[in-house]
Amino acid sequence: MPASTVRKRSRSRIIGAAALAAGASLVLAACGSTKDTAGTGSGGTGKVGVVLPLLTSPFWQSYNDYVPKMAKSEGVEVLKTVNSNSDPSQQITDIGNELTQGVRGLVVAPLDSAAVQAGLDQAERKGVPVVAVDVAPDKGKVAMVVRADNVAYGEKACDYLGRHVSSGKVVQVMGDLASVNGRDRSAAFRSCVRKKYPKLKVLEIPAKWESDTAAARLDTLLNADPDIKGIYLQAGGVYLAPALQTLKSKNMLKPAGQKGHIAIVSNDGIPQEFDAIRKGQIDATVSQPADAYAKYGLYYIKAAMAGKTFKPGPTDHGSTIVRLPGGILEDQLPAPLVTKANVDDPGLWGNTVG
Repeated sequence: MPASTVRKRSRSRIIGAAALAAGASLVLAACGSTKDTAGTGSGGTGKVGVVLPLLTSPFWQSYNDYVPKMAKSEGVEVLKTVNSNSDPSQQITDIGNELTQGVRGLVVAPLDSAAVQAGLDQAERKGVPVVAVDVAPDKGKVAMVVRADNVAYGEKACDYLGRHVSSGKVVQVMGDLASVNGRDRSAAFRSCVRKKYPKLKVLEIPAKWESDTAAARLDTLLNADPDIKGIYLQAGGVYLAPALQTLKSKNMLKPAGQKGHIAIVSNDGIPQEFDAIRKGQIDATVSQPADAYAKYGLYYIKAAMAGKTFKPGPTDHGSTIVRLPGGILEDQLPAPLVTKANVDDPGLWGNTVG
């Protein structure tokens, strides 16, 4: 999720912490299936710390609201959530602070896929299992990653734009490439367009999950290329409002069906995106499951604390556990494409929050 502008200053501290944490042993390895029996552990009891990446995005605000509700339904004792405020260095500190409070498990949404290893290693030394939500770490041990297929996000956006824009320029407003999410979405969109829609020309805006950066760079791009036909916003929570405002300021925000409409596909599935679809301001979004992230993040940490293990394969909740290249497991939750045709579906989490 959005990386802070202090990343460069904090990078050396993070790398140093990661080096000092090397050589630890983790109490729980991530292997097995959702139907496996429990091994030795704490019986799934004890306090759990939940570390958020930020709270400036409506998506993460919704996730934060779901945490206490899902904790109650899953029978997990959670401490008050901690907000790392878009700072990877602060996130490492937050993980350390949670560990000093005696938590028996951690649910962390990493800001930086590489930097978070320092925090994972701290937990490993103390024998505390960790579940990663939304972003997979590049290294470090976790009991499970709870995440949707971010490659599919980019491909769904590509296919939607490819079907609705016959030729011309399309823009992807990218996330932070220090995050595996930003890398997966960007590469998948780019590759899909190249292979399936060669008449489209992809322009790219590296925006690091930062709304101000997205607005400024989109404004500059539109000055140079006012003839764009489509936009892919990799995170509606931080990019939707600035993108719509930038288009409006240039008299380029035309409703769907009207001449000059720019086709827009987003990611997140927040209520604001659904409203924009209903108004014809954007055309589609991929609904990233904030409710399921909270539910299954807590489900897996409880299981890990009880000593349960998992293995690749279908789950009993409509998803699939896969093994990532680094060896850790990821439960890939469903993330449907939302358009005008299904935007009012009451089963979508974005229609159940205010």
